[in-house]
Amino acid sequence: MASETARVLHGTAPLTVEGDLAAQMVEALDGYVTDAVARSPEKREILWSRDYSSHEAYAKSVASNRQRFRKQIGCLDERLPIEELSYVATTRTPAQIVEWDDYTVSRVQWQVFDGVDGEGLLLEPTHNVPITGQVIALPDADWTPEMIAGVTADLPPSAQFARRLAQAGCRVVVPLLINRDDTYSGNPTLCAMTNQPHREFIYRMAYQLGRHIIGCEVQKVLSLVDWMSHADVPIGVIGYGEGGLIALYSAAADTRIQATAVSGYFQSRQEVWREPIYRNVWGLLHEFGDAEIASLIAPRPLIIEASRGPEVAGPPPLCSGRGGAAPGQLVSPPLDAVKTEFDRARDFYQQLDSENALHFVDPEDGLPGAEETVRTLLNELGAEDPFIDSTLLHALPPRDYHFDDEARQKRQFMQLVDLSQRFLREAASRRQQFFWEKTDTTSLESWKATCGEPKAYFWDEVIGRCPAPDVPANPRTRLIYDEPNWKGYEVVLDVWKDVFAYGILLLPNDLQPGEQRPVVVCQHGLEGRPQDTADPRIESVYYSYAASLADRGFITYAPQNPYIGQDAFRVLQRKGNPIKWSLFSLIIRQHERTLDWLAEQPFVDADRIGFYGLSYGGKTAMRVPAVLDRYACSICSADFNEWIVKNATFDSRYSYMFTGEYEMPEFDLGNTFNYGEMAGLIAPRPFMVERGHEDGVAPDEWVAHEFAVVRRLYVQLGIADRTEIEFFDGGHQINAEATFRFLHRHLNWPEPTVA
Repeated sequence: MASETARVLHGTAPLTVEGDLAAQMVEALDGYVTDAVARSPEKREILWSRDYSSHEAYAKSVASNRQRFRKQIGCLDERLPIEELSYVATTRTPAQIVEWDDYTVSRVQWQVFDGVDGEGLLLEPTHNVPITGQVIALPDADWTPEMIAGVTADLPPSAQFARRLAQAGCRVVVPLLINRDDTYSGNPTLCAMTNQPHREFIYRMAYQLGRHIIGCEVQKVLSLVDWMSHADVPIGVIGYGEGGLIALYSAAADTRIQATAVSGYFQSRQEVWREPIYRNVWGLLHEFGDAEIASLIAPRPLIIEASRGPEVAGPPPLCSGRGGAAPGQLVSPPLDAVKTEFDRARDFYQQLDSENALHFVDPEDGLPGAEETVRTLLNELGAEDPFIDSTLLHALPPRDYHFDDEARQKRQFMQLVDLSQRFLREAASRRQQFFWEKTDTTSLESWKATCGEPKAYFWDEVIGRCPAPDVPANPRTRLIYDEPNWKGYEVVLDVWKDVFAYGILLLPNDLQPGEQRPVVVCQHGLEGRPQDTADPRIESVYYSYAASLADRGFITYAPQNPYIGQDAFRVLQRKGNPIKWSLFSLIIRQHERTLDWLAEQPFVDADRIGFYGLSYGGKTAMRVPAVLDRYACSICSADFNEWIVKNATFDSRYSYMFTGEYEMPEFDLGNTFNYGEMAGLIAPRPFMVERGHEDGVAPDEWVAHEFAVVRRLYVQLGIADRTEIEFFDGGHQINAEATFRFLHRHLNWPEPTVA
């Protein structure tokens, strides 16, 4: 124990670093995650067991990778059977909108799920023209089907690749994709509108429920594959921009697609975090780059066209109070990045003796659907010397047709909103099957034993498990507070090379030599700092509760969590998600290092370390103690609620769907762990919720509903006295009454005597 005049804690080196330690910590974490992303390609191969001895053996050897890929993009739901496409007509507009000598163009729709249809155009050769192939042609998200079908003159004729395929004798279906406008992104009945692109708005709610805008659109393509499979005619897919993504992913997901062309998309994905958030796929780079996705297509034919990709500077601009969109840009894939990734894909094709099935096209005009691309796709579908007459490369004359394209976009958008809300309603039942039906409440021992597997799943598949600390802690400290009842030390601990954890330790002055006391780890919220909880001179919603607890004789420790610096920490989440990490992957390891160090201190009782966090610190209180068993108890303040609804609902202003916290969704959390299940991972350790009636995080009803799950569990386990909730007349703040009594009781430290 340090003497009263010690400037450095005994057993530590002096802390000499100046400046903003919180910002430096986040910067160091960013470097660590950036390096992990850069190293992801070399680590992927351990997840594959490719057998190149035959094409059949290869397909079998990558089947598990294909299944994981489908799960990552949310493409696992069973589709409705499909026999026919339906024509779309109104009293003013016939279904058939173009009729030429060699093909017709009609508006169609097809069922995918209950309440979800695909919509687009069907280009069908006339009866006197034999069908050379069946192709699903996917435009970029901001292009309509009519544009690549030549129904409108918005694109140069050479970019109208759906029309050119139809002219060559293919039956072509052109699906509509959800676009990047923000017209419908919000809930007008709540006066809660955002500037999120439509694709982001769907992404946010779907991601929380184990689905994805990408997976929804892949399912629409695969439903067309179901339909086309009724005919004994080869099936191909071609796409540009966002359509190129969907084409690539569809062919990787379903081996019935016999030939694929991808334009303006394929490249290295190492900086996918810079792209719009609706391209964020949990664990993508952990197992797949574009080349690995191509390896799921191999040995089937694949054409990579290095056209100019869509250029998007960012989300729609802020206007009329509409905000909340995540940053993200689309830049045309650099030619060298396309070639490098193509070369990686070629290695897989070469080992399958199928290099001739992989093609690279660099169009001179930079537009998608070059003649070489179209001809190669047709050849790979079995058409011998297909006729592509360059004299036909004229724009079709604009037609005077009456069709509400905006109504179609809104219809498709709202169907996916409604689908996600249906998944939200089903989420509790899915969690019941995933968690509660596989755990045993008959005894504390059986509970702890049966929670082992879900606890590992929570860390590995939901939070993401990054490497353990791998360097000595090398603790450095310096005295920053000298109060009548305690002293405060800044503490820095190394976690990984050049990465540290930082916090403030408060030590009561009446600690006796050889005495060991309980510790309360006091966690700040969003954009907070340890000083917010530890400095008695700072007035805030924290009410300096770490200092107040130190006044009561507890040792307290206030860690710096990295959710500070606005987009600086959200970039950590964006970079981490593709390598199967989240912000809490890093936070857990920092807390692990901190617990190691605290447990080594002679004045700490390692069996009595509790956790108490407010707001984002309450979010931490649900996740970190669920994984790290060394926390003896946990208090969640100003955060506990029906977390899945909070993130994914479309029908409440409390929802994160309408805010700028775009890092909040956690992939598939809704089907696995709500806060009740997370508390189950903390059980049988004591757990408490602190809730102000006026807290704007959620209504009391959500909080009480979810806490009922916790209360029932603790009663079933015979430990009802280990959980409680305090509702108090206040807001988003520390109340420091029932929670303090809870800490005294469960950390076995006497409450101060009241005079």
